[in-house]
Amino acid sequence: MVAKIANPLNLDRQDLKILQALALDGRMSWSDLAIEIGLSLTPTLRRVRRLEQDGIIQGYTAKLDETRLIGSMAVFISVTLERQVDEILTAFEVSVLKLPEVMGGYLMSGGADYLLHAFVRDLDHYRALLGQLTRLDGIAHIQSSFVLKTFAARATPLLGSA
Repeated sequence: MVAKIANPLNLDRQDLKILQALALDGRMSWSDLAIEIGLSLTPTLRRVRRLEQDGIIQGYTAKLDETRLIGSMAVFISVTLERQVDEILTAFEVSVLKLPEVMGGYLMSGGADYLLHAFVRDLDHYRALLGQLTRLDGIAHIQSSFVLKTFAARATPLLGSA
């Protein structure tokens, strides 16, 4: 049995279908979207525009193949800083986002301060990235975990079985 998720935005089944379809293919034509969700074109467009105006759809982007651009080895890097004050946190985030291997990161609760998601070509490339990270000010500890297997996730948690 699938648990019901709270829906504070009062999105109905059609809205959820729109979000699911656009999360998977943001370039699909409006007519294909209308067919996919089972509505005619005008109500489909009206719903999409409302979702955009409400800030639920924030934009449309291209999904890049990081493995072809940077490397095929995915790694999650846990970083603990010496101190957690705003200026150090901000400086760290700005510095890390300049590294092309780093796809993004998260400020975390728990043991480490940050969890970074990166791609590298091989272990030599990883060592070079690690060298760049250790030269940043305020780093106390770094621990890395390499991805062994990736599996698909839902486009968005709200859309389990729309």
